[in-house]
Amino acid sequence: MNQAKKLYLETFGCQMNVSDSEKIVTLMKGMGYQQTQDPVDADLVLLNTCSIRATAEQRVYGHLGKFKSIKKTKPGLIIGVGGCVAQQEGEKLLKKAPFVNLVFGTHNLHLLQGMVAAAEEGKRSSQTDFLDDEKRFDLFPHSEAEGGGTRFVTVMQGCDNFCAYCIVPHVRGREISRSAAKVVEEVRALADSGVTEVTLLGQNVNSYCSKQPGEPDFPDLLRLVAQVDGIERIRFTTSHPKDMSPRLIECFADLSKLAPHIHLPAQSGSDRVLQKMNRGYTAQQYLAKVAALKEACPGIQFTGDMIVGFPGEDEAAFQDTMALMEQVQYADLFSFIYSARPGTKAAEYADDATRAEKQGRLERLQAAQKQTTLARNRSLEGTVQKVLVEGLSSTGDSLFGRTGGNRGTVMAGDPSLAGRVLDVRIVEGLQTLLKGEIVHD
Repeated sequence: MNQAKKLYLETFGCQMNVSDSEKIVTLMKGMGYQQTQDPVDADLVLLNTCSIRATAEQRVYGHLGKFKSIKKTKPGLIIGVGGCVAQQEGEKLLKKAPFVNLVFGTHNLHLLQGMVAAAEEGKRSSQTDFLDDEKRFDLFPHSEAEGGGTRFVTVMQGCDNFCAYCIVPHVRGREISRSAAKVVEEVRALADSGVTEVTLLGQNVNSYCSKQPGEPDFPDLLRLVAQVDGIERIRFTTSHPKDMSPRLIECFADLSKLAPHIHLPAQSGSDRVLQKMNRGYTAQQYLAKVAALKEACPGIQFTGDMIVGFPGEDEAAFQDTMALMEQVQYADLFSFIYSARPGTKAAEYADDATRAEKQGRLERLQAAQKQTTLARNRSLEGTVQKVLVEGLSSTGDSLFGRTGGNRGTVMAGDPSLAGRVLDVRIVEGLQTLLKGEIVHD
């Protein structure tokens, strides 16, 4: 019997990359590759990369160095790079790293099997063409339906907004939406395999099928997915605030399966900075949508993104951001110092704030958010929350799951409970998670 080939896969970045990696694993299983956690044992090493932050390209080249040394002792090792850095670098990556066998972009997963087969015969290749026809989106493969409680389902990718700081349109392309029928088909297959929660993914799910008149829009898609038997909870990410429609807000009131949580990136609380970012809304317009969501779904939890030190941000603009945070009361917030990305409009802007000023603002923002997060977690003490058990915690001595509001929760219980939605009484709210106990009938 032939020994199974081994795949070592590393994933960087957002949930879209995590979803793509699930598809990569499925594709490679079709070629006889089984996953390993040790690159030394691998016959195929793949990196699924992210380029959102500065120096991402340099980090990838540096990270590849450890695999270069492995390849010296194992010449047959195939090394491939995919994702956003691969999309940016393309054939340049093959030239700069001659030990790399293949480079595949964000629209080229469906070509991966052929590229690996060619690499097995000693051929190097790069594929980074964008698909520009919505009908061709079905070329993106499904991930394998293996149960597991919660899974990602890609409904669209790319973005047409061109926010001044954002590299996504350059590495993920323009918006392409999958048909609602294909999305529901995949969700139904996941439900049949034992999945109870799905997260619908896209760079801007709110504009799903906006280019395809007659197709269901995103609120309609949510209602279709909610009709799938076996699916108990639905999430989605990410939402652009300017495209958050009243009909989508109504879904939080009408759909019991829709989790009471939304990731709604504001990026800044300053109207002047938001305009320079090309975000398409004011702080008050953003806050009005937050208020409408809270009215539709009392208790809804908000998470978001905030950029500190965008070109032109002064202390007054920063204070506007702090004021917006105080009004929203985010359960959690991803915050970063602005970093210029090649090809974006903001890379052309003059930037007169010092690194120390930006770092100081970030530390003040994160300290304030840390207090808010802890207070919100403590406010849940004594309440009973619906928790989807995902499996064992990182320590292995308890179960881990998430509330409907997306708060990580640990509790004692049998591992066989994975995949079930349970009533859990919260006994302690900590900085990063909740501690609870299962409420038995």
